[in-house]
Amino acid sequence: MTLQEAVVDALVIVAAYVIGGIPWGVVIARVTGGTDPRTIGSGRTGGANVMRALGPRAAAASGLLDVLKGIVAVLIAFLVGGGLGLQILAALAAIVGHSRSPFIGFSGGRGIAPGFGGLIVLHPLAALLTIPVFAVVLFTTRYSSVASLTATAFAAVVIIVTVVLFQLPLLYAGYAVGAAGLIWLFHIDNIQRLFAGTERQIEFRRG
Repeated sequence: MTLQEAVVDALVIVAAYVIGGIPWGVVIARVTGGTDPRTIGSGRTGGANVMRALGPRAAAASGLLDVLKGIVAVLIAFLVGGGLGLQILAALAAIVGHSRSPFIGFSGGRGIAPGFGGLIVLHPLAALLTIPVFAVVLFTTRYSSVASLTATAFAAVVIIVTVVLFQLPLLYAGYAVGAAGLIWLFHIDNIQRLFAGTERQIEFRRG
């Protein structure tokens, strides 16, 4: 790798982190004059807490924009000629940026939406299969955290199985483990509340 290539790769990763750090839930709250999601519930800026603060329509808009963060991060890496390794690093950087946003004091969401966005580009089959798993668990339990953790683990297993069955590059398994590890790490307080029986459920109200 040349120095120029190393600089480009570093800039891509930084750009992916910054893009991932855009707190769309907070932006939507400010634009609409609604409740800042950081002031209620878990204090996070992801879809579940935006739902609590602003209702389902705002949560859907915020969630879609958060998914796009992961997609854009991977596409930037691809467009500069980066290989699979750089694309995966960009996807992981977007997850970190989403959860540790430089724009809001290094807080943020849990990483699910940008992780799913990266998955759409990197492994569309796993992304497609994960959707019904997330939906069923969410509507059955009404725990966003349980749905997110289950879907993340499921997606990781799907990726690893396809790597083994179809002899795909091991880098895909790296993304499966890396993304799942980050997302579970950013859910550690949710996991603690689940064991304590104090985890918050989603109320599917209109808004």
